[in-house]
Amino acid sequence: MPELDQLIHAPARLQAMTILSAVSEAEFATLRTALEVSDSVLSKHISALADAGYVRVRKGVLAGRRTTWITLTSTGRKALRDHVAALRRLIDLVD
Repeated sequence: MPELDQLIHAPARLQAMTILSAVSEAEFATLRTALEVSDSVLSKHISALADAGYVRVRKGVLAGRRTTWITLTSTGRKALRDHVAALRRLIDLVD
């Protein structure tokens, strides 16, 4: 059986990583809106991904307000590709 990455497999984490794979970085608020989750839920997911080295978190100030940007790391990009490949292998078993 294909090996799924349990850290990525949670729907909100998979969606976040997919969004991050398409951009150089994303603002925390943009991710929160796209995923339709609360700040605390997204924060927990991002912390778990950051602890695994899948994303990098950068804090700064933009237009006078504190802002957090999230970037998918090369490790995270590889983990996402591997996870998607495992999902495809699972789908192939159904067909």
